Amino acid sequence: MPLMQDKVVVTCAVTGVLANRDQCPHLPYTPVEIAEECRRAYDAGAAVVHIHGREDDGSQTWSTERYRQIKEEVRRRCPIVINFSTGGFGMGCENDAEKRAKIEYVSVVAPEMAALNMGSMNYAKYSEKRKGFVFDFVFANPFSEIVMACEAMKEGGVKPELECFDVGHIHNAQPLLAMGTLKAPLQYSFVMNVLGGVAPTVTNMEAMSRNVGREDTWEVIGISKVQWKLVAAALVLGGNIRVGLEDNFYLDPAGTRMAKTNGELVEKAVRMARDVGREPMTPDEARAALGIPQRW
Repeated sequence: MPLMQDKVVVTCAVTGVLANRDQCPHLPYTPVEIAEECRRAYDAGAAVVHIHGREDDGSQTWSTERYRQIKEEVRRRCPIVINFSTGGFGMGCENDAEKRAKIEYVSVVAPEMAALNMGSMNYAKYSEKRKGFVFDFVFANPFSEIVMACEAMKEGGVKPELECFDVGHIHNAQPLLAMGTLKAPLQYSFVMNVLGGVAPTVTNMEAMSRNVGREDTWEVIGISKVQWKLVAAALVLGGNIRVGLEDNFYLDPAGTRMAKTNGELVEKAVRMARDVGREPMTPDEARAALGIPQRW
C-alpha cells in the first residue's frame, strides 16, 4: 500500500543495546519493563514498537525464551505491532549453524515484523570534546546473512523492515526480490546520523525516498538530537516516523530535557504529525498499510 498523506505510522524504539542506564536511567531492560514502555508508547499514539532483547543487567540477548517473554508481556498490555531487532546476529559466530541458532527466536517467537539490516558499513561515534572516537567498528551485514535472516522471517511469517543506512542499501533489495527472498511491497527505514552512514539532511532523505518503489513504504530513523528535524521533514514528505529512547533521549533539539518515558517522545511525535494534518494510524491501520501479515 502506498504512503498515505493524511495518515502516518508512528513507531517507537523502546530500548536499544548500545545505550545504558548510566546515559539514560529510564531505559527498560527486563521483559516487564519493556512491555510497560510499549504500553506507554501505544497509549501515546504509537502503532509499532521496535524491541531489542536485553538481560536484566542491560546486556544484549539472543535468547528465544527472553524474546518469548517480551512478546507475551507486551501482548498482555496492548495490541501494538511488535517488531524485533536482528542487528548484529552474525557477529562473533564461527559458522552458519551458530548464526542460525542465534536468530532462531525470529521464526519461533514470530513477531509481526523484524528489522533487516541491508548492508555493511563503518559504524562509529565521534566525540568533538575528546577529538577521538567513542566507539568504532565495522557493522558487517553480508548478503549471505541478509538471506539467512530473511529465511528465518519467512519461516515465522514475519514482515521484514529494511533498515538502510545509506542510499546504496536501498538498491541491495533488488537481487533479493529477483531471488524471491524478499516480496513486495517493502517497508524501508532510513537510518540517518550514524557516522559511517548517510548524513542527516533533508536533501538526503528526499533522495532516499525517490529510490523506493511506488507501492513500498518508508520511515525515517533519526539518531540523536537531530531526530526532531528529520521527523518534521519525513512528515512533510509523506513518510512514516520513528522515535524512542533507543534513538534519542531528549524532547528538545538542544538536548536539555531528557524524556522520562518513551511515551513522552511519542506524544511529541504525534503532536507534530497532527500539526501538519497527519493523523497517527492505529495498529490495525498500520498493519494494512505495511502489508501485515506478510504474504510470502
